[in-house]
Amino acid sequence: IGVPGLAKTLLIRTLARAFDLKFSRIQFTPDLMPGDITGTEIIEDNISTGHKQFRFVKGPVFANIVLADEINRTPPKTQAALLEAMQEHDVTAAGTTYKLDEPFFVLATQNPIEQEGTYPLPEAQLDRFMFNVWLDYPSKDEEAEIVKSTTVETDPVINQVLSARDIIDFQGLVRRVPVSDNLVDFAVSLARSTRPGNGSVDFIENFLSYGAGPRASQYLILGAKAKAAIEGRFTPDIDDIRAVASPVLRHRIVTNFNAEAENVSATEIIDRLLEKAK
Repeated sequence: IGVPGLAKTLLIRTLARAFDLKFSRIQFTPDLMPGDITGTEIIEDNISTGHKQFRFVKGPVFANIVLADEINRTPPKTQAALLEAMQEHDVTAAGTTYKLDEPFFVLATQNPIEQEGTYPLPEAQLDRFMFNVWLDYPSKDEEAEIVKSTTVETDPVINQVLSARDIIDFQGLVRRVPVSDNLVDFAVSLARSTRPGNGSVDFIENFLSYGAGPRASQYLILGAKAKAAIEGRFTPDIDDIRAVASPVLRHRIVTNFNAEAENVSATEIIDRLLEKAK
């Protein structure tokens, strides 16, 4: 998430080029239809029989990496076209279910909801994204470096470093990383502490309408496992949970009017929870 011009799309396109995977980019606009994402049936003539028949033409969601560019600039009906694909890695059209190739994951860019022409994403769809990453303006030195490197004639080379098989193997490796019961208990307790009416602390009751669901607990553990594996450690610790807590939780908690009135953000609430958590 970030304002236009912070290279969100460039970041994802560069990542896709570093993988030997099929990449698809969908530009979300107000007139985009669900069939423009999943695919549509067309009528064609069968030359051998002389009859007309329907044929399903696969949409851009049939790729390994799908970039949903400016996902919140299209109405919720079209946004929901990604729900089944993101959860079950399937697409159902006209009663037929088509399996998506593995690995499959969706990366989306989103403009701040306060900007013109944006629609809020349904909570059910937000919950399917593992991480919510904020991109802020670069520092002055960083911006100067960006200007220097992008206003000259250059053609950067992106080398492919991972194949589809590599990614699937690494995904399996992360799930095999052992984790202690006390770490699972910490992750579950942290997620549950965001839910009002669940014995939560006062500021949760005051500032939140809804808390994070069970997917938050799952992704806290998976994120911690992945972080530990990347850093060459055999098992994660509580610091790994804390490191991934904000991107995992902040799009899964819903602030209420009190939080808006006092200008309290979801990130601030998570930081306060982590201060209390032991």
